[in-house]
Amino acid sequence: MGRRIVYVDMDGTLVDFASGVARVDADFAAPYLARGHPDEIPGVYSLMDPMPGAIDAFRELAERFDAYILSTAAWRNPSAWTDKLDWVKRAWGAGDDSPVFKRLILSHHKDLNRGDFLIDDNDVHGAAAHDVPTIFVTWGYGAPAETAGTVGVVDTADELRAALGL
Repeated sequence: MGRRIVYVDMDGTLVDFASGVARVDADFAAPYLARGHPDEIPGVYSLMDPMPGAIDAFRELAERFDAYILSTAAWRNPSAWTDKLDWVKRAWGAGDDSPVFKRLILSHHKDLNRGDFLIDDNDVHGAAAHDVPTIFVTWGYGAPAETAGTVGVVDTADELRAALGL
């Protein structure tokens, strides 16, 4: 039997989205923020910090699971697609020995991926509603109402480790 498959979201789970927005010039960001779409700010994804402990945590997951990063890139922000790839390479390395080598999946349909778990801070793309076993992490940007249908809700990295049997 193969290793269990785990998908991990980026924004709000591995990556501190707000840290990138804070680094963008306020005048440049203003029209995007006024529309409620900071995710459409060109280059914003290249400016983000990792969530505390996220780099080591994903490395640990990759040692124990068949682990992938599963993220949605803003449709109206072409730089988001390349910025996310570049961010992942900076965080874990770009070589064949990187735990993320060819393990970044960008999709607006997380429910099309099949695995044992999705670790995510929101369910805006409906993974839990489509029977994708989702562990909701509260340290991101999701709302409590999005926990419906999830297989678990965790507040800390230690709780996540326990939920995954680590």
